[in-house]
Amino acid sequence: MNISDEAEMLMLGRSLAGQLRRGDLIALSGDLGAGKTVLARGILQGLGHHGEVASPSYALVHPYDPPAVRLPISHVDLYRLDDPAALEELGLDEARSYGALIVEWPERADPRFVADALHIRIDRDGSAARRLTVDAARSWEGRWPPR
Repeated sequence: MNISDEAEMLMLGRSLAGQLRRGDLIALSGDLGAGKTVLARGILQGLGHHGEVASPSYALVHPYDPPAVRLPISHVDLYRLDDPAALEELGLDEARSYGALIVEWPERADPRFVADALHIRIDRDGSAARRLTVDAARSWEGRWPPR
């Protein structure tokens, strides 16, 4: 899938938000500056969030809860995670049990953690253009591509 600019990436994110349900995980991969946080921002906007969406690189996890969003969701950045075993300390299984997760840098986690995710790899395809490669787990059947 090709995305021509940031506005189109945000629109994709808003469309994805309409498909999200409790227990979902969206895994976003790509180089620094590829657009992972832009896509996450679109998803959060689609869930009703109107404020700033920063990359959670230093905090690792930014939770967003109702009424600001229609579904509790945690935006996670694993870039600074040195040991996949430390993932348990973040409480993401619990957060996923009552909401959804957007995980940037999922390759730093144990592969079992993201096995049933919607995996989206974002690669630069020009100055503003991006190429998305998507691997949708069975739990996403009928929901990807978003309508």
